[in-house]
Amino acid sequence: MRPGEMGYVYFPGCTLRVRAKGFESSALASARALGVHLEELPNWQCCGATFPLQVDNAFPLVSPARTLASARKMGGRLVTLCSACYNVLKRTNHVMRTDADRRFKVNAFIEEDYGGDVEVAHLLEVLRDDVGFDEIAKRAKVPLGGLAAAPYYGCLLLRPADELEFDDPESPHILEDFLAALGCKVVDHPYKIECCGSYVALEPGQAALEPSRLVVESAKTRGAQVIVTSCPLCQYNLEVSQGRPHGLAGAGVPVIYFTQLLAVALGLSEDVLGFEDQMISPGPLLRSVGAMGSEATA
Repeated sequence: MRPGEMGYVYFPGCTLRVRAKGFESSALASARALGVHLEELPNWQCCGATFPLQVDNAFPLVSPARTLASARKMGGRLVTLCSACYNVLKRTNHVMRTDADRRFKVNAFIEEDYGGDVEVAHLLEVLRDDVGFDEIAKRAKVPLGGLAAAPYYGCLLLRPADELEFDDPESPHILEDFLAALGCKVVDHPYKIECCGSYVALEPGQAALEPSRLVVESAKTRGAQVIVTSCPLCQYNLEVSQGRPHGLAGAGVPVIYFTQLLAVALGLSEDVLGFEDQMISPGPLLRSVGAMGSEATA
């Protein structure tokens, strides 16, 4: 870690190494530019992807609890980017703090004495609380030209509110504040906190497409040029809903990770954006508003 940097333990999660590479590469590059050092947790494993709801079965908590216990040994806050990882890790932490029976069973299995004492944070919280949105606004080199950006939270960042304590579950504003700091025109829309269909989308069918279609439609009809999220599953669902037979007609709305937009605003190399892996590339849109050069990634 370089002198003056802020240090955190970093949990990538599986999806960022497969389908959301641009999410991670843009996040790591932006973090370095802002003096945030993310030290990857050695030998990490999947968080489980979904938080287990069975109260009489502690075994699904083993993997995230092991991650939390390992992070404690490194010291500092545990930071993640993925909304699903954040949800699972933070809710597991809550169980380890409040449920003595399950804490005992999990600790016996992982051979640790972990009581939920590691602080779990989302990168958005680090940017807001430690770096500061005002500082990000000062460091932004590329004006986004009033890009009309619709925040999309989905479910996993906000609920259950008493366990996550991320933002107001009914009227969040952290993404809005972040987008405003980057110079975007923030587009409010009524479906920004609604579910995108989650894992149901992995089984093709209208029931899975409809929730995502409503999200995209609500943003698009209010003038959004781009939808901004922090969840790889939401990003996938919102893109897929625009490309299937029952999806939206006309030009698609790019669905971009907040870190990609941050990297663009900071003037970082297009190599870190990862737009080539997305179904609807944000490149042409960002070029049209002058945020990227003519040689931008297609």
